[in-house]
Amino acid sequence: MNTFFCSDDSRQVGEDVIGSATNYQTYILVECPLPWTSEAFNSKWVPQNLRILVEEVKRAKLPIRFLLIANDLSHKVNHTTLLIYQKEEGLSNGYQKQEFQLANIEQVAGVVQKWIWGIDSNLEVETSTTRDILVCTHGSHDKCCARYGAPFYFQITASNADLCLENVRIWKSSHFGGHRFAPTVIDLPEGRYYGRLDRDSFRSILTRTGDIQCLHQVYRGWGILPAALQVLERELILYKGWDWFNYKVAGKILEQSLDNSTILAEISFEQPCGSLYTYQAKLVKDETKTQQLKSSCNATRELVVTKYAVGSFWITSSKVMSYSIQK
Repeated sequence: MNTFFCSDDSRQVGEDVIGSATNYQTYILVECPLPWTSEAFNSKWVPQNLRILVEEVKRAKLPIRFLLIANDLSHKVNHTTLLIYQKEEGLSNGYQKQEFQLANIEQVAGVVQKWIWGIDSNLEVETSTTRDILVCTHGSHDKCCARYGAPFYFQITASNADLCLENVRIWKSSHFGGHRFAPTVIDLPEGRYYGRLDRDSFRSILTRTGDIQCLHQVYRGWGILPAALQVLERELILYKGWDWFNYKVAGKILEQSLDNSTILAEISFEQPCGSLYTYQAKLVKDETKTQQLKSSCNATRELVVTKYAVGSFWITSSKVMSYSIQK
């Protein structure tokens, strides 16, 4: 019997969770009742036309991530929710949402195909939902998501009022990576990833209050940024405070050494008032945090997980908006 749990191992060796958010242009979330098989889109309730479409998108190497989602009503409602989150270009807060209510899951493939071709659908709906929180509970894919993800989902959905969940939907989700950080979460439309969450850190993330230092333990990174830049963004969050979550951001790698040991990175951000700043930073491979470990419970070998540290960062440009009051 395999008693190895990758999340326990990751905690014990002290792995830093930062830099593990996945960068995708688009998330396509399909409501589908459980149970889900290890390969989610082979599950019982997934129709053949949707399976074929997912495989075609994979073969075409489009930057799209398909996920199954469900909540406690998914077996009972007489419609299927389809969510498409598309990354904003340039300086952005994350992703733009389109939501569709379909008569059944068999309609999903047709709507998604039209979306890929740029054809509008008359099935799009407006909702009051401002955030979709995905909790990976995909235990058939990795047992840590059953051991830690599923109880976390039930804990936070059982206490909606206390956790300020008005206009926030909580979904069970199929695998999106990072089982070893279970319970792991994606917060959309921002596209930020979190792991090793508990009730208190989750409340702070929802309300953007409390001790921001908790992000040292639970913030996996922002999915709109390349993985190496995510450690820089965390430093800027800790430097700027919770206000950072109101900024529009863009980042890129300017230079990279041949052995990937050093990176020159740049992050620009715009404040709500319109002021624009650009920071550059030297990122250095952190030998003390670069480790060999198993990325999942069923992994047969260890992988080298490279981590970076912010050697230094500095401001390179600023454009501060000023206002004058005319009498």
